[in-house]
Amino acid sequence: MAIISEFKEFIAKGNVLDLAVGVIIGAAFGKIVTSLTDDVIMPLVGAIGGQPDFSTIHLGPMKIGLFLNALVSFLILAFIIFLIVKGANTMKKKPVEVVTVPAGPTTDQQLLMEIRDSLRAGRV
Repeated sequence: MAIISEFKEFIAKGNVLDLAVGVIIGAAFGKIVTSLTDDVIMPLVGAIGGQPDFSTIHLGPMKIGLFLNALVSFLILAFIIFLIVKGANTMKKKPVEVVTVPAGPTTDQQLLMEIRDSLRAGRV
């Protein structure tokens, strides 16, 4: 029974719920990025340099061309995500730098400094 209560506590923690929301949003975002790549970026790449299609490349029974297609798509997706994150980071507000000023001496310290100065003045 202890393991069930621990599991309930684990599930109820905010971290697990945040992770679940992140995975769901990540999947939706992945669909958006895939559509952007397939429907916007790749046609532009195809218009500029020809449609890259390596699916016909084979090395024996291995379909290396399909791997190359996946690799090129991944690199394009990674670059797009990099640009999106870079743009989002520049839009963030930069934290305001807080300058701390050291506190002045306390009343006790001021009295001790006055006594010290008085003693020095009397000895000179």
